[in-house]
Amino acid sequence: MTKTSLAPIWDMMRLRHGIGLRCVQALPADQIDSHPVRNMRTPRELVVHMYGFLRVAAESVLTGTLVWDENTDLAKIKSKDDLVAYAQNCWKTADAAFTNITDAQLAAMVKAPWGERPGSAMISVIPDEYLHHRGQLYAYLRQLGVEPPTNWDFEHSAPELRPKQLA
Repeated sequence: MTKTSLAPIWDMMRLRHGIGLRCVQALPADQIDSHPVRNMRTPRELVVHMYGFLRVAAESVLTGTLVWDENTDLAKIKSKDDLVAYAQNCWKTADAAFTNITDAQLAAMVKAPWGERPGSAMISVIPDEYLHHRGQLYAYLRQLGVEPPTNWDFEHSAPELRPKQLA
């Protein structure tokens, strides 16, 4: 796969992040360490997992290696504001990484804890990984009494996260 062929997938991730970010922003500040679904991550743990992976997967294509200590990131998040900023920063870092990725890096192998994969596979797995965790976030919001944003309501996301024809 080439960067040109992955560009529409990445643009859709931008739109999905807009909705995901609104979900993070909708979390009640006093519930980020609760367990809205028994035996599952807390909202803080879930957001760090989904956004941290987004960041490190994209960066790994540039570096050739995926290394991440999720607990280090978790320890830095003390409040809902920290969590929102974390999600925003992870997106900005991942987006910058994608902007700088070359076709050669997409073709090269990336070392990850689960084995080696081509860089293109690292980018291709991001939407699936992100969306199933965003689905969990929707369930958490509902359990916490918050109506999540409509799945395709891109128009109410930040201007830079809306469809290009609406921005």
